[in-house]
Amino acid sequence: MTAMRQREVQCLSQAGFHKMAYTEWGDPANSKVLVCVHGLTRSGRDYDFLAQTMSGEYRVVCPDVVGRGISDWLPNKALYGVPQYMADMVTLLARLDATSVDWVGTSMGGLIGMTLAALAKSPIRRLLLVDVGPVVTAASIARIGEFLGLAPRFDSIEQAEAYLRLVAAPFGPLSDAQWRHLTENTVKAHADGKYDVRYDPGIAEPFRAVMGEGKDHELWPVYDAIRCPTRVLRGETSDVLTRETAQEMTRRGPHAELVEIPGVGHAPMLLDEAQIRHVREFLLAS
Repeated sequence: MTAMRQREVQCLSQAGFHKMAYTEWGDPANSKVLVCVHGLTRSGRDYDFLAQTMSGEYRVVCPDVVGRGISDWLPNKALYGVPQYMADMVTLLARLDATSVDWVGTSMGGLIGMTLAALAKSPIRRLLLVDVGPVVTAASIARIGEFLGLAPRFDSIEQAEAYLRLVAAPFGPLSDAQWRHLTENTVKAHADGKYDVRYDPGIAEPFRAVMGEGKDHELWPVYDAIRCPTRVLRGETSDVLTRETAQEMTRRGPHAELVEIPGVGHAPMLLDEAQIRHVREFLLAS
């Protein structure tokens, strides 16, 4: 199994330069690149197990989107949004010298991938969307808004894990080891023994401005412009990607393949062999 390498790239916003951290797996000289982009409050370390599995065939790169993980926080919170994230990803691809990539995106990471894939001359060769599509439901936006922007402080890693198990219950039935792995990469320890979440609470401001209007958020024109092979992994009980929307995605745009993950809501975390197999077979199909 290849070792993980921790790296960073300098990106630019209207407010100046910022660092985007990323983990890299596999042969750095491999021209076959897989980019894995996480959800709204998560980090690239969510993909450790997928990256290990795929590192024999790919150079796997898992960024911490700005404001998350160990990447910098933006001083201007209004800049947190897909346009800035897309610009940062293009900078990352330039750093990697990658002219063509395969893309796995969970939730927000899928929205970034969809938007990039919809553009003319897109570098995305194959697109795998994890529990996200061109309609994000008002109900899920309201649920996410209940905890987004909070900055809880925990007295112990066990307390942090209990909190994560509560707010991330839709991840489904994970093992104790899997919950601990996610927790350790969700919080950061301080000298006083306390733990904070690893994301900027300021990401809530533009999220609520764009999403918080009490209605579904729709991006069908973006999805319909995608031309690369696409697969969707939907959590069976997801409130973000409804079955109706997922089925419609198979009939229009890139006519995505649909796979439903039983016993999981938002979102499948790709931590076990059964879920990873759906990713692997799609990416290696050509």
